[in-house]
Amino acid sequence: MTDWTQQTQAARTWFETLRDRICAEFEAIEREAGSDAAFAYTPWQREEAGNDDPGGGVQGLMKGKVFEKVGVNVSTVRGNFAPEFAASINGASAENPGFTATGISLVAHMANPHVPAVHMNTRFLTTQAAWFGGGADLNPPLPYEEDTNDFHARFRAACSAHNPTYYERFKKWADDYFFIPHRGVHRGVGGIFYDHLECTDEAAFERNFAFTRDVGEAFLDIFPKLVRRRMESEFTPEEKLTQLEWRGRYAEFNLVYDRGTLFGLKTGGNIDAILMSLPPEAVWS
Repeated sequence: MTDWTQQTQAARTWFETLRDRICAEFEAIEREAGSDAAFAYTPWQREEAGNDDPGGGVQGLMKGKVFEKVGVNVSTVRGNFAPEFAASINGASAENPGFTATGISLVAHMANPHVPAVHMNTRFLTTQAAWFGGGADLNPPLPYEEDTNDFHARFRAACSAHNPTYYERFKKWADDYFFIPHRGVHRGVGGIFYDHLECTDEAAFERNFAFTRDVGEAFLDIFPKLVRRRMESEFTPEEKLTQLEWRGRYAEFNLVYDRGTLFGLKTGGNIDAILMSLPPEAVWS
């Protein structure tokens, strides 16, 4: 079995660096809006019986004038899956339940309903296998075709630089994944979603790591542009209500279907960090 310790550390360092750059950019947007809002960082430690080094993470949270609630979390954990959960994870089993996982997860809920909410995460996991996964998707309560097109174009460019098939494959994966079956609607206007980019050797790791870094760079490039484009737009009470109703659908998806939520809860993650994806306010009519 390959020892992926150095690769896990390299991925962790990147996720932490990306976190710092994203948070700095979001704080800069708040300052442009006349707010002094800043991220508060809360470290947490995972606990697992018999595990002296279970890892943990840092939850970053900001509530401001533009970003009503935004969480940017980085965690690096290691240990053993519960036997009944191990069977559902790539490369794990009741006989081989060990894992490591490092990643960044971000969800932003915006004050202005004209500004799209967004989700982004990238991660590196090892069991008996090793792989990257992640993606980003745009979730506007009031969609603008221009914003949707620009978001997709930026991720299409990131994908095309690595593999001509990636964008169409990963866009479809996002469309299929970010769907609310009991409502019969998509969660937003999509993006890309990928998983199980297998790292069978060092060359595969470097290739998939490079792509995952470019996914992070694409997000950092395009989303702040969309925020600045819409954050000063006037909105009506009816448009705010539309946003709050849409947030209810978002919460339903994350609590019922989201894999990341399930993974965090099943591996002893920090509850507040796991559920930071939930909106600060929502309505069900």
